[in-house]
Amino acid sequence: MKLIVGLGNPGREYRETRHNVGFRVVEEIARRYALSWAQAPSQVPDAFIAKRYGTEPVLLAKPLTYMNLSGEAVAALMRYFDVPPADVLIVVDEADLPFGRLRARARGSAGGHNGLKSIIEWIGTTEFSRLRLGVGRGDERKLADHVLSIFERSERAELETFITRAADAAEMFAAEGILTVMNTYNPETAGPELD
Repeated sequence: MKLIVGLGNPGREYRETRHNVGFRVVEEIARRYALSWAQAPSQVPDAFIAKRYGTEPVLLAKPLTYMNLSGEAVAALMRYFDVPPADVLIVVDEADLPFGRLRARARGSAGGHNGLKSIIEWIGTTEFSRLRLGVGRGDERKLADHVLSIFERSERAELETFITRAADAAEMFAAEGILTVMNTYNPETAGPELD
């Protein structure tokens, strides 16, 4: 089974913010397959899941904790559904990438992202895939204010295309693995990006 986890913050006030693009990507995949979201089993605290079965079963998830506490839900999902780190993709916002840019990695540090930091602490490894979605760094605002802001009008015109591309990349991970995603979507042309 592949596990694709979109990170975000729960609550209507965060729905349209940059920090919640991870939620929007897994929601787009669920929409494509007419999947319903349901509360995860009681052994998994604070998460919604949607299952898609095919040649390779795929589980979509949205932790319902705040971003910096995502690790507990991710670790519990991995234990309950017996998913090894190599079969996990975390979809997350990235302020250090320009708006609309995607970057996939097979492993690596948290890179300053509190959601990834929490996951690494809870599962005890950096050996899981991540798809970083560029939301830009913004102007003079503090980073926290920027990621919790809504997209600018000029960005909103391209947002659905961006979410669609990211959902395509996440589905490619489930079907073909992270290296194919890296070679297809990373902006560098010198080969796969690993750190």
